[in-house]
Amino acid sequence: MEEKIKELTLLLLYLTSWKENDLPADMRRSWKGYPFEVLNELTDEDYIRGSIKSKSVYLTESGIKEAKELMKKYLKDDMARNNLE
Repeated sequence: MEEKIKELTLLLLYLTSWKENDLPADMRRSWKGYPFEVLNELTDEDYIRGSIKSKSVYLTESGIKEAKELMKKYLKDDMARNNLE
């Protein structure tokens, strides 16, 4: 169950993220309103980065890639229905 929570948290971070001009090409920013222990694990795996004091995190290139794979895993029916693949 903990692995699914971590996966879904990363997926939600990606789905609610936005692109900012001051970020490197493949990074996105998202608010970090999720359990800190899950965010810490995602940071340890280099899927996200950010300051402890910051209210947002950056999704790394590997975090975005993993989130896109998780979309296929968890949202495959919705993606097929909406031609998002």
